[in-house]
Amino acid sequence: MSNRETFMEAALIEAANAAARGEVPIGAVLVVDGTIIARSGNRTRAENDVTAHAEIAVIREAAATLGQERLGGADLYVTLEPCTMCAAAISFARIRRLYYGAEDPKGGAVDSGVRFYAQPTCHHVPEVYSGLCEGEAAQILTDFFRSKRED
Repeated sequence: MSNRETFMEAALIEAANAAARGEVPIGAVLVVDGTIIARSGNRTRAENDVTAHAEIAVIREAAATLGQERLGGADLYVTLEPCTMCAAAISFARIRRLYYGAEDPKGGAVDSGVRFYAQPTCHHVPEVYSGLCEGEAAQILTDFFRSKRED
């Protein structure tokens, strides 16, 4: 297993933890110099905060840990294609690389939807790598929503 897969597996664990809390199962980890410095799953319900997506949570945690707002040497691993809000935060934080698992044709904003990084108003574009552990990332979401429909 490569380092990238190991980091995505850590994000998948955060997604599973989010599902166990009743949150939409999206997980993220932020890596600097080969070390995870922040990890989280979605926390929108727990915090009653629509901005408490996994990506935003790890950006906030990493910025606080490092004592800086810009995370230029950081790589972000997230289980689902980021939405517009998260894509913008990734850009504003100057994150170096974005790795995501499953595509989100309805809500994604990287390779789907508005394609935020292709817009001329986007000042920083991370390197983007999609499809990492895509099957597992998609399955955890499918299983979560199936269980919600059955309840």
